Amino acid sequence: MPTGPNILLIISGGIAAYKVLEVIRRLRDRDFNIRAILTKGGAQFVTPLSVSALTENKVYQDLFSLTDEAEMGHIRLSREADLVLVAPASADILAKMATGQAGDLATTALLATDKPVMIAPAMNVEMWNHPATQANIATLESRGVIRVGPSAGDLACGEVGSGRLAEPAEIIASVLDFLEAQNAPKPLAGKTAVVTSGPTHEPIDPVRYIANRSSGKQGHAIAEALSDAGAAVTLVSGPVTLPDPAGVKVVRVETAREMLASVQDALPADIAICAAAVADWRSADEAGQKLKKDRSGEIPDLKLSENPDILATISKAGPTRPGLVIGFAAETENVIDHARAKRARKGCDWILANDVAPETGTFGGDDNEICLISGDDENSDERWERQSKTGVARALSARIIKHFS
Repeated sequence: MPTGPNILLIISGGIAAYKVLEVIRRLRDRDFNIRAILTKGGAQFVTPLSVSALTENKVYQDLFSLTDEAEMGHIRLSREADLVLVAPASADILAKMATGQAGDLATTALLATDKPVMIAPAMNVEMWNHPATQANIATLESRGVIRVGPSAGDLACGEVGSGRLAEPAEIIASVLDFLEAQNAPKPLAGKTAVVTSGPTHEPIDPVRYIANRSSGKQGHAIAEALSDAGAAVTLVSGPVTLPDPAGVKVVRVETAREMLASVQDALPADIAICAAAVADWRSADEAGQKLKKDRSGEIPDLKLSENPDILATISKAGPTRPGLVIGFAAETENVIDHARAKRARKGCDWILANDVAPETGTFGGDDNEICLISGDDENSDERWERQSKTGVARALSARIIKHFS
């Protein structure tokens, strides 16, 4: 019996399906155990017999086969793999994955799996470049799906461009690299973290609120990076449109007061990172009904009350204070000076200073430029190059790992 990792291989329709037979052969040479689902389209290009002969396992095709359900239910089939590999991944199956369809065995298994998913797209260049396909790819990648290829070159349809299935060697290397990373030591294993993310919405009346332009991208990326490093993460998120990071407990809130309460509920923790752009003020007199415009043209006075300071509260939490408390200083001028003063005022351990002036595109954008302030001496400041928010999250995770080691 094979002693290596378990792979669930889903072969969808496309002329490139024949290349996947080589992927199977090479993985079997490494003693991988491979179970395969062959879609109706995939069976037009490779036969169940050829796939079965190479995998040395039964090939699954029919969602409603009572025999198959008795032997290997689709839920179990999707859960017993270390990795689900879709190769080739046609435009059709990508669209079904992105929209959560479950009309056949392949898409049902993909929707039911709790395991990592890797896709190797293959299709005509115009299909690959179509905005719908690119939107589907972006959706899947935002959910943590790993992509290999496609490559550029001559296509089976006679056209030239992107859309070629990645070569078997590249697919195999990606599988091996991923599984090696999954099996690597998790340096934050045993640590707990609470991360805040996004804006808060402070109601004025039932239809209006005070808010800001935060997208939550940075906070969500940090939560995911800490989880990848092995930490048990609670993400307290204000209203955002982002998907939940994989492997993270998510608590959704609206207001600053709700966010503080949820953070306190998540304590004690080893790490607290306040990445949310919390509204400093709220309406002092929230109206129970929609405020109506006065026909006289008189503008109502909006009286404000100060919101609780989550970073300062957590930094002074006494016995439940996390061992490492990190805040963000989103500034539009004198960024470093204001951030250093904020660190002293709040009592946190580190401050990540970032410039959110409109011309930087930081608020709501995909990139960020950080200066990590961890002491009173400016010689201790760490200036990180401008990079993606995912890159910032990984850099911060690495810095936290170094701190605890």
